[in-house]
Amino acid sequence: MKSIQPRKQRKNLYNAPLHKRRKWLASHLAEDLMLKYNKRSVPVVRGDTVKVVRGNFKNHVDKVREVDLVRQVIEVEGVVTTKVDGSKVPRPIHPSNVIITKLNLTDPKRREKLERGLSEEARKEIEMEAKKQIEEERLEEERRKEEEARKAAEEEAEEEEAEEETVSEEVQEQPEKQQVEEEIKEPEEQAEQPEEESPKEAEKAEELPEEVSEEEKEIEEEPEEVEEVQEEVEEQKQVGEEELAEGKKKDKGAEDLNNKDIEG
Repeated sequence: MKSIQPRKQRKNLYNAPLHKRRKWLASHLAEDLMLKYNKRSVPVVRGDTVKVVRGNFKNHVDKVREVDLVRQVIEVEGVVTTKVDGSKVPRPIHPSNVIITKLNLTDPKRREKLERGLSEEARKEIEMEAKKQIEEERLEEERRKEEEARKAAEEEAEEEEAEEETVSEEVQEQPEKQQVEEEIKEPEEQAEQPEEESPKEAEKAEELPEEVSEEEKEIEEEPEEVEEVQEEVEEQKQVGEEELAEGKKKDKGAEDLNNKDIEG
């Protein structure tokens, strides 16, 4: 940075492009690596083995699992924090708080940069170590694929067992369903079949029509009585109306007489 003003330095730091941030994301090498590669610090990459030298996880040694160029932090395996809900999440660490104890040499471009200015013996050692790491990565990849295939086979076996259990349950339920259906059909068939009448019931059936005929006669006679009552009520109404009319006439005659006397 050319400027000595803190505000401009911070601005350049926060607005820097990724290719510059990549160079700044570097850590110191351990003493043996520093003598071997004749370098003091190297940019951290995923797969490097680092040792935490500051903070709550001091002296923790493990591989780098993630490098975040935007936030300028790294994530180390085993460096995690527990949330309130019990889940564990990685805790980011700044690269200045770790030292590199073992380099990841699987990238040929990185090996080329490290080999610059070194002797032939040092270059051969780097190549041999890179081959070992590549072989270890291949074996680890194969192991991972085998583990995934084993898990997939176990899941398929569990699914097949579940299907067999469902089929066996269905087979066991079929006889029960048949029994239930038969039990439902029996009452229906019994209801459809005509029941044989006993001699006592037949006699009762013969007596019923006679009783019904007597009730019908009573019902037929009742309307005649009702008509007679209605006629009597109408006659009484007519008599009452006539009496009211005569009373009104008498009242009018009395009023007329009074009026004449008043006028006279």
